Amino acid sequence: MRIAPRLIAWQRVHGRHGLPWQQTRDPYRVWLSEIMLQQTQVAAVMDYYARFLKAFPNVKKLAQAKTPEVMAQWAGLGYYARARNLHACAQRVVSDWAGSFPTTAQELVTLPGIGPSTAAAIAAFCFGERAAILDGNVKRVFARHGGIEGDPSTRAVEQQLWVMAREQLPSARACNEDANAMATYTQGLMDLGATLCTRSRPRCQDCPIHSDCRARQEGRTDELPSARTRKILPERSVAIVLAHRPGHILLEQRPDTGIWGGLWSLPELSADASSTDFCTSLGLHVTKTEQLPAFLHVFTHYRLTITPVIVRTTAPKSSATEQCLSKPTLHWIKISAIDSKGLPAPIRKLLVGLISDNVLR
Repeated sequence: MRIAPRLIAWQRVHGRHGLPWQQTRDPYRVWLSEIMLQQTQVAAVMDYYARFLKAFPNVKKLAQAKTPEVMAQWAGLGYYARARNLHACAQRVVSDWAGSFPTTAQELVTLPGIGPSTAAAIAAFCFGERAAILDGNVKRVFARHGGIEGDPSTRAVEQQLWVMAREQLPSARACNEDANAMATYTQGLMDLGATLCTRSRPRCQDCPIHSDCRARQEGRTDELPSARTRKILPERSVAIVLAHRPGHILLEQRPDTGIWGGLWSLPELSADASSTDFCTSLGLHVTKTEQLPAFLHVFTHYRLTITPVIVRTTAPKSSATEQCLSKPTLHWIKISAIDSKGLPAPIRKLLVGLISDNVLR
Protein backbone atom coordinates (compact mmCIF):
# COMPACT_ATOMS: atom_id res chain seq x y z
CA MET A 1 0.00 0.00 0.00
CA ARG A 2 1.17 3.52 -0.75
CA ILE A 3 1.63 5.72 2.27
CA ALA A 4 1.24 9.16 0.64
CA PRO A 5 -2.58 9.47 0.65
CA ARG A 6 -2.83 8.36 4.28
CA LEU A 7 0.04 10.58 5.38
CA ILE A 8 -1.37 13.65 3.64
CA ALA A 9 -4.80 13.14 5.20
CA TRP A 10 -3.24 12.60 8.64
CA GLN A 11 -0.99 15.65 8.44
CA ARG A 12 -3.87 17.96 7.59
CA VAL A 13 -5.71 16.94 10.75
CA HIS A 14 -3.06 15.86 13.24
CA GLY A 15 0.24 17.29 11.99
CA ARG A 16 2.10 20.35 13.18
CA HIS A 17 0.79 23.64 11.76
CA GLY A 18 2.00 26.37 14.11
CA LEU A 19 5.75 26.42 13.44
CA PRO A 20 6.88 29.84 12.17
CA TRP A 21 8.53 28.52 9.02
CA GLN A 22 5.31 26.75 8.02
CA GLN A 23 3.51 30.04 7.44
CA THR A 24 5.55 30.95 4.36
CA ARG A 25 6.77 29.73 1.00
CA ASP A 26 9.67 32.17 1.05
CA PRO A 27 12.68 29.96 0.19
CA TYR A 28 14.98 32.10 2.35
CA ARG A 29 12.95 31.38 5.48
CA VAL A 30 12.36 27.73 4.63
CA TRP A 31 16.07 27.24 3.83
CA LEU A 32 17.09 28.90 7.12
CA SER A 33 14.77 26.63 9.12
CA GLU A 34 15.96 23.49 7.33
CA ILE A 35 19.62 24.30 8.04
CA MET A 36 18.94 25.15 11.68
CA LEU A 37 16.92 21.96 12.16
CA GLN A 38 19.77 19.71 10.99
CA GLN A 39 20.73 17.64 14.06
CA THR A 40 18.87 20.14 16.26
CA GLN A 41 15.42 19.85 17.84
CA VAL A 42 12.59 22.24 17.05
CA ALA A 43 12.42 23.62 20.60
CA ALA A 44 16.08 24.66 20.46
CA VAL A 45 15.68 26.34 17.07
CA MET A 46 12.61 28.53 17.67
CA ASP A 47 14.30 31.48 19.41
CA TYR A 48 17.39 31.36 17.18
CA TYR A 49 15.21 31.41 14.08
CA ALA A 50 13.35 34.53 15.21
CA ARG A 51 16.53 36.36 16.26
CA PHE A 52 18.37 35.44 13.07
CA LEU A 53 15.54 36.74 10.90
CA LYS A 54 15.44 39.97 12.87
CA ALA A 55 19.17 40.45 12.26
CA PHE A 56 19.11 39.26 8.63
CA PRO A 57 15.55 39.55 7.25
CA ASN A 58 16.48 38.47 3.73
CA VAL A 59 19.21 36.71 1.80
CA LYS A 60 20.83 39.97 0.63
CA LYS A 61 21.22 41.23 4.20
CA LEU A 62 22.80 37.92 5.20
CA ALA A 63 25.14 37.95 2.22
CA GLN A 64 26.30 41.48 3.09
CA ALA A 65 26.95 40.65 6.76
CA LYS A 66 30.42 40.15 8.20
CA THR A 67 31.31 36.66 9.37
CA PRO A 68 31.51 37.65 13.08
CA GLU A 69 27.98 39.10 12.85
CA VAL A 70 26.64 35.82 11.48
CA MET A 71 28.49 33.72 14.04
CA ALA A 72 27.23 35.92 16.88
CA GLN A 73 23.62 35.13 15.89
CA TRP A 74 24.41 31.41 15.59
CA ALA A 75 26.46 31.09 18.78
CA GLY A 76 25.13 28.35 21.05
CA LEU A 77 23.24 26.48 18.32
CA GLY A 78 26.24 24.23 17.63
CA TYR A 79 27.60 22.55 14.50
CA TYR A 80 29.13 25.86 13.43
CA ALA A 81 30.04 24.71 9.94
CA ARG A 82 26.33 25.16 9.23
CA ALA A 83 26.61 28.89 9.92
CA ARG A 84 29.68 29.27 7.73
CA ASN A 85 27.96 27.39 4.91
CA LEU A 86 24.81 29.44 5.47
CA HIS A 87 26.77 32.64 4.96
CA ALA A 88 28.57 31.26 1.90
CA CYS A 89 25.27 30.05 0.43
CA ALA A 90 23.66 33.46 0.82
CA GLN A 91 26.60 35.05 -0.96
CA ARG A 92 26.30 32.53 -3.81
CA VAL A 93 22.56 33.13 -4.16
CA VAL A 94 23.22 36.85 -4.48
CA SER A 95 26.24 36.57 -6.80
CA ASP A 96 25.13 33.65 -9.00
CA TRP A 97 21.33 33.76 -8.81
CA ALA A 98 20.63 37.51 -8.63
CA GLY A 99 19.36 37.18 -5.06
CA SER A 100 16.64 34.62 -5.81
CA PHE A 101 16.97 30.98 -4.76
CA PRO A 102 16.94 28.41 -7.57
CA THR A 103 13.64 26.59 -7.83
CA THR A 104 14.63 22.94 -8.30
CA ALA A 105 16.29 20.44 -6.00
CA GLN A 106 18.86 19.71 -8.69
CA GLU A 107 19.96 23.36 -8.68
CA LEU A 108 19.61 23.91 -4.93
CA VAL A 109 21.96 21.04 -4.12
CA THR A 110 24.81 22.87 -5.88
CA LEU A 111 24.81 25.56 -3.17
CA PRO A 112 27.07 25.38 -0.06
CA GLY A 113 25.62 23.42 2.85
CA ILE A 114 22.56 22.13 0.99
CA GLY A 115 22.48 18.33 0.66
CA PRO A 116 19.99 16.24 -1.34
CA SER A 117 17.39 15.97 1.42
CA THR A 118 17.51 19.67 2.32
CA ALA A 119 17.32 20.63 -1.37
CA ALA A 120 14.27 18.40 -1.82
CA ALA A 121 12.55 19.85 1.25
CA ILE A 122 13.03 23.44 0.03
CA ALA A 123 11.86 22.51 -3.48
CA ALA A 124 8.80 20.68 -2.14
CA PHE A 125 7.74 23.33 0.38
CA CYS A 126 8.38 26.39 -1.78
CA PHE A 127 7.87 25.21 -5.34
CA GLY A 128 5.79 22.02 -5.06
CA GLU A 129 8.48 19.88 -6.68
CA ARG A 130 7.97 16.13 -6.45
CA ALA A 131 11.26 15.39 -4.65
CA ALA A 132 12.11 12.88 -1.92
CA ILE A 133 13.55 13.83 1.49
CA LEU A 134 15.54 11.58 3.79
CA ASP A 135 16.56 13.26 7.04
CA GLY A 136 17.25 11.36 10.25
CA ASN A 137 13.65 11.08 11.39
CA VAL A 138 12.46 10.07 7.93
CA LYS A 139 15.13 7.36 7.74
CA ARG A 140 13.64 5.90 10.90
CA VAL A 141 10.11 5.97 9.46
CA PHE A 142 11.13 4.18 6.26
CA ALA A 143 13.43 1.70 8.01
CA ARG A 144 10.57 0.60 10.23
CA HIS A 145 7.83 0.69 7.63
CA GLY A 146 9.88 -1.22 5.07
CA GLY A 147 11.62 -3.51 7.57
CA ILE A 148 15.02 -2.35 6.31
CA GLU A 149 17.84 -3.63 8.51
CA GLY A 150 21.30 -2.25 9.00
CA ASP A 151 22.85 1.03 10.09
CA PRO A 152 21.07 3.85 8.15
CA SER A 153 24.26 5.91 8.15
CA THR A 154 26.04 3.36 5.96
CA ARG A 155 25.93 3.92 2.21
CA ALA A 156 24.33 0.56 1.36
CA VAL A 157 21.41 0.97 3.77
CA GLU A 158 20.97 4.64 2.94
CA GLN A 159 20.63 3.76 -0.74
CA GLN A 160 17.83 1.30 0.08
CA LEU A 161 16.07 4.02 2.04
CA TRP A 162 16.43 6.50 -0.83
CA VAL A 163 14.81 3.96 -3.17
CA MET A 164 11.88 3.61 -0.79
CA ALA A 165 11.63 7.39 -0.31
CA ARG A 166 11.33 7.93 -4.06
CA GLU A 167 8.89 5.05 -4.54
CA GLN A 168 6.55 6.42 -1.85
CA LEU A 169 6.25 9.94 -3.26
CA PRO A 170 2.72 11.09 -4.05
CA SER A 171 1.81 10.28 -7.64
CA ALA A 172 2.34 12.90 -10.32
CA ARG A 173 -1.41 12.91 -10.84
CA ALA A 174 -2.08 13.64 -7.16
CA CYS A 175 0.42 16.52 -7.27
CA ASN A 176 -1.22 17.94 -10.38
CA GLU A 177 -4.67 17.77 -8.81
CA ASP A 178 -3.57 19.23 -5.46
CA ALA A 179 -0.93 21.98 -5.53
CA ASN A 180 -0.25 21.48 -1.81
CA ALA A 181 0.13 17.71 -1.93
CA MET A 182 3.95 17.64 -1.96
CA ALA A 183 4.37 20.20 0.79
CA THR A 184 1.79 18.41 2.95
CA TYR A 185 3.33 14.98 2.33
CA THR A 186 6.83 16.24 3.10
CA GLN A 187 5.68 17.92 6.30
CA GLY A 188 3.75 14.78 7.19
CA LEU A 189 6.89 12.64 6.99
CA MET A 190 8.72 15.09 9.23
CA ASP A 191 5.83 15.27 11.69
CA LEU A 192 5.43 11.50 11.82
CA GLY A 193 9.10 10.97 12.65
CA ALA A 194 9.17 13.76 15.22
CA THR A 195 5.92 13.05 17.07
CA LEU A 196 4.84 9.41 16.61
CA CYS A 197 7.58 7.26 15.09
CA THR A 198 10.08 8.35 17.71
CA ARG A 199 13.33 6.59 18.56
CA SER A 200 11.91 5.15 21.77
CA ARG A 201 8.30 4.39 22.70
CA PRO A 202 6.78 5.01 19.25
CA ARG A 203 3.03 5.61 19.34
CA CYS A 204 2.18 3.00 16.72
CA GLN A 205 -1.52 2.94 17.59
CA ASP A 206 -1.84 6.57 16.40
CA CYS A 207 0.26 6.16 13.25
CA PRO A 208 -1.64 6.55 9.96
CA ILE A 209 0.52 3.94 8.20
CA HIS A 210 0.83 1.33 10.98
CA SER A 211 -1.37 -1.24 9.20
CA ASP A 212 1.41 -2.24 6.78
CA CYS A 213 4.45 -1.32 8.88
CA ARG A 214 6.85 -4.28 8.89
CA ALA A 215 8.45 -3.37 12.21
CA ARG A 216 5.07 -3.26 13.96
CA GLN A 217 3.85 -6.46 12.31
CA GLU A 218 7.00 -8.29 13.42
CA GLY A 219 7.28 -6.66 16.86
CA ARG A 220 10.61 -5.05 15.96
CA THR A 221 10.07 -1.35 16.54
CA ASP A 222 12.77 -1.46 19.24
CA GLU A 223 15.25 -3.07 16.81
CA LEU A 224 14.69 -0.92 13.73
CA PRO A 225 16.42 1.07 12.55
CA SER A 226 19.55 -0.82 13.58
CA ALA A 227 21.74 0.98 16.08
CA ARG A 228 24.77 2.78 14.77
CA THR A 229 28.09 1.28 15.79
CA ARG A 230 29.43 3.65 18.41
CA LYS A 231 33.04 4.65 18.13
CA ILE A 232 35.22 5.29 21.15
CA LEU A 233 35.90 9.02 20.99
CA PRO A 234 39.47 10.19 21.54
CA GLU A 235 40.16 12.32 24.62
CA ARG A 236 41.77 15.75 24.66
CA SER A 237 42.57 18.17 27.48
CA VAL A 238 43.16 21.91 27.37
CA ALA A 239 43.40 24.84 29.75
CA ILE A 240 41.47 28.04 29.07
CA VAL A 241 42.67 31.37 30.42
CA LEU A 242 40.24 33.80 32.02
CA ALA A 243 42.57 36.81 32.03
CA HIS A 244 40.67 39.42 34.01
CA ARG A 245 41.12 43.00 35.02
CA PRO A 246 38.37 45.09 36.62
CA GLY A 247 35.45 45.34 34.23
CA HIS A 248 37.15 43.43 31.40
CA ILE A 249 37.89 39.89 30.22
CA LEU A 250 40.40 38.88 27.55
CA LEU A 251 38.74 37.10 24.61
CA GLU A 252 40.19 35.63 21.45
CA GLN A 253 38.51 35.46 18.07
CA ARG A 254 39.03 32.00 16.69
CA PRO A 255 39.91 31.27 13.05
CA ASP A 256 37.02 30.94 10.60
CA THR A 257 37.62 27.20 10.20
CA GLY A 258 37.86 24.45 12.80
CA ILE A 259 36.07 23.93 16.10
CA TRP A 260 34.09 27.03 17.13
CA GLY A 261 35.28 28.70 13.93
CA GLY A 262 34.71 32.45 13.85
CA LEU A 263 33.44 32.63 17.44
CA TRP A 264 34.88 34.54 20.36
CA SER A 265 36.29 32.35 23.11
CA LEU A 266 38.82 32.30 25.92
CA PRO A 267 42.49 31.80 25.02
CA GLU A 268 43.28 28.09 24.91
CA LEU A 269 46.52 26.46 26.03
CA SER A 270 47.80 22.92 26.30
CA ALA A 271 46.76 21.33 29.58
CA ASP A 272 50.26 21.58 31.08
CA ALA A 273 51.06 25.12 29.88
CA SER A 274 51.43 27.98 32.35
CA SER A 275 48.62 30.51 32.28
CA THR A 276 50.85 32.93 34.16
CA ASP A 277 53.60 32.67 31.55
CA PHE A 278 51.02 33.17 28.79
CA CYS A 279 49.72 36.40 30.35
CA THR A 280 53.22 37.64 31.14
CA SER A 281 54.18 37.12 27.50
CA LEU A 282 51.39 39.55 26.58
CA GLY A 283 52.87 42.23 28.82
CA LEU A 284 50.30 41.75 31.58
CA HIS A 285 51.15 41.94 35.26
CA VAL A 286 49.71 38.88 37.03
CA THR A 287 48.52 39.44 40.59
CA LYS A 288 46.74 36.15 41.33
CA THR A 289 45.71 32.87 39.66
CA GLU A 290 42.93 30.44 40.56
CA GLN A 291 42.30 27.08 38.90
CA LEU A 292 38.63 26.13 38.64
CA PRO A 293 37.23 22.59 38.43
CA ALA A 294 37.63 20.96 35.02
CA PHE A 295 34.54 20.11 32.97
CA LEU A 296 33.83 17.89 29.97
CA HIS A 297 32.49 18.99 26.59
CA VAL A 298 31.71 16.35 23.97
CA PHE A 299 32.15 17.16 20.28
CA THR A 300 31.14 14.88 17.42
CA HIS A 301 34.66 13.53 16.98
CA TYR A 302 36.27 13.82 20.41
CA ARG A 303 35.77 14.51 24.11
CA LEU A 304 37.40 17.65 25.49
CA THR A 305 38.28 18.16 29.16
CA ILE A 306 38.52 21.89 29.84
CA THR A 307 40.32 23.33 32.86
CA PRO A 308 39.55 27.03 33.41
CA VAL A 309 42.17 29.21 35.11
CA ILE A 310 41.31 32.70 36.33
CA VAL A 311 44.29 35.02 36.02
CA ARG A 312 43.91 38.38 37.76
CA THR A 313 45.94 41.03 35.95
CA THR A 314 46.62 44.71 35.77
CA ALA A 315 47.09 46.48 32.47
CA PRO A 316 47.27 50.06 31.18
CA LYS A 317 43.95 51.86 30.85
CA SER A 318 42.56 51.38 27.38
CA SER A 319 39.44 51.12 25.29
CA ALA A 320 37.06 48.20 25.71
CA THR A 321 38.34 46.53 22.53
CA GLU A 322 42.07 47.15 22.98
CA GLN A 323 44.10 44.61 21.01
CA CYS A 324 47.09 42.90 22.53
CA LEU A 325 49.79 44.03 20.15
CA SER A 326 51.67 40.75 20.46
CA LYS A 327 48.57 38.76 19.36
CA PRO A 328 46.03 40.70 17.25
CA THR A 329 43.25 38.13 17.72
CA LEU A 330 43.09 38.96 21.45
CA HIS A 331 40.88 41.80 22.69
CA TRP A 332 39.94 43.16 26.10
CA ILE A 333 36.14 43.06 26.15
CA LYS A 334 33.93 44.79 28.68
CA ILE A 335 32.22 42.25 30.89
CA SER A 336 28.99 44.19 30.35
CA ALA A 337 29.34 43.53 26.59
CA ILE A 338 29.76 39.76 26.79
CA ASP A 339 26.22 39.13 25.59
CA SER A 340 26.94 40.89 22.30
CA LYS A 341 29.70 38.44 21.38
CA GLY A 342 29.24 35.11 19.66
CA LEU A 343 30.51 32.67 22.29
CA PRO A 344 30.47 28.85 22.24
CA ALA A 345 27.74 27.54 24.55
CA PRO A 346 30.05 26.03 27.24
CA ILE A 347 32.19 29.19 27.35
CA ARG A 348 29.15 31.43 27.62
CA LYS A 349 27.72 29.26 30.41
CA LEU A 350 31.02 29.42 32.32
CA LEU A 351 31.35 33.19 32.00
CA VAL A 352 27.71 33.93 32.81
CA GLY A 353 27.99 31.77 35.94
CA LEU A 354 31.16 33.52 37.12
CA ILE A 355 29.68 36.95 36.43
CA SER A 356 26.44 36.06 38.26
CA ASP A 357 28.49 34.88 41.26
CA ASN A 358 30.51 38.12 41.19
CA VAL A 359 33.72 36.19 40.59
CA LEU A 360 34.24 38.35 37.51
CA ARG A 361 33.17 41.99 37.67
